Amino acid sequence: MKQNEVKKAALIGAEPTAVGEEELRLINGYTRRALTADEVYAFSVVLCDNDVDRDGERFTVESLFTLEKLFVGRTGIFDHDPSAKNQAARIFSCEVESVPGRKTATGDEYFRLKARAYMPKTEDNRAIIEAIDSGIIKEVSVGCAVASNVCSVCGEEYALCKHRKGETYSGVLCCGELRDPIDAYEWSFVAVPAQKEAGVVKSAERKDRTMKGILKKLEDRQSFLLSGGDCEKLSAYIASLKQQAQDGAYYRESLTADVLRLSAAVQPGISRETMESVAKSLTVAQLKEVKTAFEKQKQQAYAPVPQLLGGKTKQNTEAFGQFTI
Repeated sequence: MKQNEVKKAALIGAEPTAVGEEELRLINGYTRRALTADEVYAFSVVLCDNDVDRDGERFTVESLFTLEKLFVGRTGIFDHDPSAKNQAARIFSCEVESVPGRKTATGDEYFRLKARAYMPKTEDNRAIIEAIDSGIIKEVSVGCAVASNVCSVCGEEYALCKHRKGETYSGVLCCGELRDPIDAYEWSFVAVPAQKEAGVVKSAERKDRTMKGILKKLEDRQSFLLSGGDCEKLSAYIASLKQQAQDGAYYRESLTADVLRLSAAVQPGISRETMESVAKSLTVAQLKEVKTAFEKQKQQAYAPVPQLLGGKTKQNTEAFGQFTI
């Protein structure tokens, strides 16, 4: 299954809160012995939200609810180093919450994924706890895998569509929507300056050998990772695909324009905005079918009718009674 690795910076809650009985019960679900409230330090982390970030991407609300389950039990490490000695904290609960009165850049209600994490109050962790309490450590970088990153305008995989992030199309802001999370595998304490909003700093990496990942290597002049002959063939293949994609996009735009024009003539009761929305959801083959149907309707509606009809054909006295002889 195709995956997109996502890393997004988030904020640690400024004020740690006391550990209640229910939270202590959840925490002790991960310990070998029952800890007391005095033995653990708990804090909040806003992991991610549904607002558009600096890379022009956002999680959908549905994705946040999936991540709500996936992040529970994940340990916190340092600088994305997955060694056992770097484990410092663990998430014991997650919750998607709304922030009343706040809207996203797309005008939707604002939701965020807030987690509660704990670490034992040990001598080794004292410096970390003090750094959190003093505001030195304010961010963590979270990582997860999502099945798709689709365009908010057309619903296609963003890498394959013709729209640009940050631009508006028929009133819709284009951004990449991170959908169908597959796994939540890390959150790390990192030395990154605090941001104004939770979850606004993100970088996406592709560690697999998909075509997009290979293309990224070529663009970064890292083609030495491929053999010489394969690199040339792949470059030519990618160039061909790009040209075909451009031609296809041009053909679709032309076909859509024809459908909209014909719709105005044969379906005047349907607004252009509605027809544009319908056209976006259709494949090229379906657009061609609609165009053919509309052309037939137009021919029938505007077909010339003679005043005198020969043979045994009955005159159209209802439609053209004023011209009947």
